[in-house]
Amino acid sequence: MAPQCSARSRSKPGPWCPVAVLLLGVTLVFGGCASTPGDPLEPVNRKVHAFNESFDRRVARPVAEAYDNVTPRPVNRSVTNFFNNLDDVTVFVNSGLQLKGGDMAATGYRLMINTTAGIFGLFDVAAATGQRKRNEDFGQTLGYWGVPAGPYLVIPFLGPSNFRDAPSLYVDVRTNPSYHLDEIQRHSYFLVALYAVDTRASLLGASDLFDTAATDSYSFMRDAWSRRRANQVHDGDPPDSAIPGYEDDDFDPFDDEGDEDLFD
Repeated sequence: MAPQCSARSRSKPGPWCPVAVLLLGVTLVFGGCASTPGDPLEPVNRKVHAFNESFDRRVARPVAEAYDNVTPRPVNRSVTNFFNNLDDVTVFVNSGLQLKGGDMAATGYRLMINTTAGIFGLFDVAAATGQRKRNEDFGQTLGYWGVPAGPYLVIPFLGPSNFRDAPSLYVDVRTNPSYHLDEIQRHSYFLVALYAVDTRASLLGASDLFDTAATDSYSFMRDAWSRRRANQVHDGDPPDSAIPGYEDDDFDPFDDEGDEDLFD
């Protein structure tokens, strides 16, 4: 059964719940194709990919470039740090669900130090002490416990995903403090927009490489994202069976660089 927006959600509406339910609906609608190997949704995915590229070219990228040009670098960095600090709550929860005690403790330390000495995460004080940010989400948790990724899925506006990760976004939203804190929720739409612009601005360099390297942008994005995702789920050492075998899969986004890829 699809998750329902709670009474709390109805009394404090935000952008997250309807978006999450929409993503789950898209996943369930196409669930009948899941047994087909490779990329069974490619015709639909290509259309959504083309729409996303058009939206990015006309709206998202120009806005991100303007934001990057006018925002002082320290302010830009603090905005990113603030959202990273909120995300660390999700990382903390999923590290625990994956029984990664060391990562859980390290992320808990980051949260404590950055929320206090870092002024609600505006400054990444923990990084100066050697505690780098970790990245865990509920899709990775499901993968850790053996839930298969399922077919590749392109989501409107959000981009690459798969049948396991798309509905998992709903859980990640619910573990983000911005969903629960009244003072933040009053400005939720502004925060969502700021997060989207800040994230897109951080990928401007990758976009230049992508535009130069991709002869078929859909296949390039699908292959790069799928391999990166397998790498995340398996902590940098994915088995061959975890990497989707697309017929035109001839691109390795990692090469000899480990985690250095288009999306970081």
